[in-house]
Amino acid sequence: MKAIVVSQFGAPEVLEYKEIPQPTVQKDSVLIRVKAAGVNPVDTYIRAGSFGYQNNLPFIPGIDGAGVVEEVGEEVTKCYKGQRVFFQGVMGSYAEYIVCPESHVFELPQHITFAQGAAIGSPYATAYHALFQLAAAQAGQSVLVHGASGGVGIAALQWAKSYGLNVLATAGSPKGREIIMNMGIKEVFNHNEEGYVEQILSYTKNQGLEIILEMLANKNLGKDLSLVARYGKIVIIGSRGSIEINPRNILRKEAKLIGVNLFLATADQRKSIFSAIEAGLKSGILLPIIRTEIPLEKASLAHELIMQPGAAGKIVLIM
Repeated sequence: MKAIVVSQFGAPEVLEYKEIPQPTVQKDSVLIRVKAAGVNPVDTYIRAGSFGYQNNLPFIPGIDGAGVVEEVGEEVTKCYKGQRVFFQGVMGSYAEYIVCPESHVFELPQHITFAQGAAIGSPYATAYHALFQLAAAQAGQSVLVHGASGGVGIAALQWAKSYGLNVLATAGSPKGREIIMNMGIKEVFNHNEEGYVEQILSYTKNQGLEIILEMLANKNLGKDLSLVARYGKIVIIGSRGSIEINPRNILRKEAKLIGVNLFLATADQRKSIFSAIEAGLKSGILLPIIRTEIPLEKASLAHELIMQPGAAGKIVLIM
């Protein structure tokens, strides 16, 4: 099969497109013919060797994807040959075939394309974990999704809107803001514009937001401390470096800073997350938005694009 292989840590150029043996199904797993693979920022950190732990080399990157079940193990009960599925949390989606434990494979409704299916797993699971399991969001509360036009941001907006939260968003590009407004989110601010913090505070009548979901903490955390309400929560989903803040801005509001790491979600949390995702897909409240589809052999281009500013939907690799 064709796959992207990382044999050394480094820049996007280390992503090699090559022929390797097809994996073999195990008794409790399924073999999936991958149609599309999701590209996440964490993929670039793992490729560079900077995620916090080292993968054994060589490896196939990617933890999200969608495709068709080709073969099932003898102990598999939920999946069947020919089933349209998406999967999450198993390394190796940048390939034509992948073997996944049945517990990490989920039905893909007919109205969802394979490209959209590849955009479901980590973004929608991370957004749900952050918003409901860690921030304990409730209907009627106010939430700001800071950097809302990427995969996780769009997922968070859809979750928050469908659960009855009062939703505000920021995005740095005209295309990103257009996507958000087309989702029915009226209060969208340009986080590259001078004075946007004051604009948001004015909208909240200087009360701030009860929950802030932050996608780029190394740039925005100081501003979030100005925007968060008294007793509010800032949930850090992404960061690409360090930042200096004044802890007094946390103390004076008794605000909480919460870190998100989907890899640490418990088995019970994962069960709840993916039950909610499957229900949301079937009911139509969840629908990924695709920015671009890139051929598998050009995975290095996808890794370059996802780290550039101005997110406007999800980047996926097509087999």
